[in-house]
Amino acid sequence: MSTAAIKGPPVTGYSLAFASPLGAFFVLFFLAPLLLLIVISFYATPDLTSFGLDQYAKIAGDGFTLPVLLDTLWLGVQTTLLCLLLGYALAWSYVRSPAALQKVLMLIIILPLLTSVVVRTFAWVVILGRQGIVNSVLAEFGWIESPLKLLYTRGGLIVALANVQLPLMALPLITALQKLDPNLEDASAALGASALRTFWRITLPLTLPGILAGCLLTFAASITAFISQSLIGGGQMLFMPMYIYQQASSLQNWPFAAAISLVFLVAVMACVTLFNYLGRLSRGHVAA
Repeated sequence: MSTAAIKGPPVTGYSLAFASPLGAFFVLFFLAPLLLLIVISFYATPDLTSFGLDQYAKIAGDGFTLPVLLDTLWLGVQTTLLCLLLGYALAWSYVRSPAALQKVLMLIIILPLLTSVVVRTFAWVVILGRQGIVNSVLAEFGWIESPLKLLYTRGGLIVALANVQLPLMALPLITALQKLDPNLEDASAALGASALRTFWRITLPLTLPGILAGCLLTFAASITAFISQSLIGGGQMLFMPMYIYQQASSLQNWPFAAAISLVFLVAVMACVTLFNYLGRLSRGHVAA
């Protein structure tokens, strides 16, 4: 009996009926709501009586929506940069730690993922409050005379978001660093390169895929973090998730809420496309 005779059918030879449950789920819970959102966004009035491009014209001309969108994207960039700085240091420490310590560090890294985001966010409310842990410690050492305003500030929001999203950055970086050949650093040191030059010319370029993967996950999660933005930011700052919620739930302006949701979706997809493009460039750089 030949080898070809005992082999099963190729993967592509199976019936597409096996994928029909997943396809039906995708159509029912993703495509259908998205199409409904698109249709609603073309209604000209909140009572859904006439069609037009009024909502998109309002977005382009009201001078408020686009700045909120850009500020939300900028918040994602700031949070991602902080997560990258902290996550790379954490991943670096993990890879160079003994096996026993790595288990402890991995538990610490993934522990936030096992805790509700609401619980973590309320914990930051307690930490950053006027009578919170930070202000209490600073006052105990005599470094401040009156409590600092940490809650409901952009800095406090960025720190809280970075804490919530840090595992999404650290885990891809750990994977990228573990794939590095340790002989490369030894060879670089043997050729006279300093530790900083070795990191800049060898380690950092070879971990670019992990950096971009972590940045993509962190950025997407940060700009859509409705709970953290609402509780930590309070009423002092307005970002797209809360803006959409206000238009849909408080003002009952469903067409405008649908329109700004789609604009937000397109902006996020553009950022994701940019990350994917940079990822392909980084893979080509690593392969070269």
